[in-house]
Amino acid sequence: MKKNELVRLQKMLADCGVASRRKSEQLIADGQVKVNGKTAQIGDKVDPYKDKVFVAGKRITAAAKKKYRYIMLHKPRGYITTMDDEMGRKCVAELVADIDDRIYPVGRLDRESEGMLLMTNDGAFANTVTHPKKHIYKIYRVTVRPGITEEQIIKFETGMEIDGYKTAPAEVRVVKKEEGRAVLEIVLREGRNRQIRKMCEQLGIEVARLKRVAIGQVKLGMLQPGKWRDLTPEEVKKLTADPNPSRHIR
Repeated sequence: MKKNELVRLQKMLADCGVASRRKSEQLIADGQVKVNGKTAQIGDKVDPYKDKVFVAGKRITAAAKKKYRYIMLHKPRGYITTMDDEMGRKCVAELVADIDDRIYPVGRLDRESEGMLLMTNDGAFANTVTHPKKHIYKIYRVTVRPGITEEQIIKFETGMEIDGYKTAPAEVRVVKKEEGRAVLEIVLREGRNRQIRKMCEQLGIEVARLKRVAIGQVKLGMLQPGKWRDLTPEEVKKLTADPNPSRHIR
């Protein structure tokens, strides 16, 4: 952020590591954000270096240079992708409790899914990775029952009507076929809620296991469930400058 430059309030909050832009907008809508003593509204712009911004009574400042963290977490099944849960369910915050920086999830994985989850305190990075226009692809390893037919694969790859919208074409490769099940590798370029599960449900396929194994050119690798590590500078670069080639499955 440059001095004397007005920016949208939610962008300033995200850049300062308060929360993602979407979550920051919710904080504003809930009346938890004040600017110069007045309750903020969605659409407000601020000078991060001059205006006095408070979130839940705590001053947020952009004066100091922010130390950014970029974390890869292997989310296990049974955890929800949030930093707190009023219902007392297990959430990913428990798995990164030893990190001093205030980080938050980039995108989501549903409770019964597992695999790579990125976390950060860099709002610009989070917005780049999740923005639909960036088309950063995600690769999933999916075990389905009882199997999958060529006709069903074609429907995945041409797009399907789900919840009133047509999905973007996916890429599907059958990794393994056994009696009563098949293991698939699926590439998506959009991040709609529970998309793979909803597509499989429409096709009459049961999802037995769903694991995200890569985001763009960055792979989960051998990181164990429940563990995390910092992304390397090269991995951060790959995610923010993804070339998005046309095909990814080999």
